[in-house]
Amino acid sequence: MKTPGPPPTPTNLKELLGNPGKRRLNNREPDPEPAIPSCPSFLNKEARREWRRVSKLLFANGLMTQLDRAALAGYCDAYARAAEASRQLQKYGLIVKSPNGYPMQSPYLAILNTALQEMRAFCTEFGMTPSSRSRVKTANPKQRSLFGDFLDSNEEVVS
Repeated sequence: MKTPGPPPTPTNLKELLGNPGKRRLNNREPDPEPAIPSCPSFLNKEARREWRRVSKLLFANGLMTQLDRAALAGYCDAYARAAEASRQLQKYGLIVKSPNGYPMQSPYLAILNTALQEMRAFCTEFGMTPSSRSRVKTANPKQRSLFGDFLDSNEEVVS
């Protein structure tokens, strides 16, 4: 049975936001250790490449745990389907001929749209969109310095 209203906000996110609703916080909420889970074997090559890219970024920001494996796999699978559908749309176009010879919308467009909706839902869960990320404030924001940026850029030149 579906519960009414928006999904509950995790306690750590409420704390980072300053507990805007001033409601009592859940002191017994699970707090798994940040970790990068193993990539599921059922993901195709494109999805695995996205897994490697995104899991590192999420882990670096403290947003990846072993419990997030299935959700990230769902995102990566949707990403791979969107990429394949996009390639097929480029190849065949938005309009194709039906078996009767009439023009119709490409079925790849529906696949792409569905995959993009799924990706958006997973991205929101992980704080991977500009609007969902803007609601999160880290406890100790990283202070970047021009000197640090200079050193980072010169490491590539020296190597």
